[in-house]
Amino acid sequence: MPSRLTPEQRSQRAQIAAFALHSQVDSVEHTAPARAAFLARFERDVDPDGVLPEEERLRRAECARKAYFRQLALKSARRRARRERS
Repeated sequence: MPSRLTPEQRSQRAQIAAFALHSQVDSVEHTAPARAAFLARFERDVDPDGVLPEEERLRRAECARKAYFRQLALKSARRRARRERS
């Protein structure tokens, strides 16, 4: 049966579910596996064969992570600037 909810109603339903979840569990603990997987991605990117010493792999992964977030920030700033000119 197709949903007959409007986008706003679906958003409200999702917010209710999120609040219910976070009222029952520790948010940090609940999202820890996802954060760990996300951060592990950078280690795999900089050392796909697993040949680097751990200290060097972690150093490079941290640099890759910082570059990733700086790229996101730059894209965001450019989009904001385009919207302001419009």
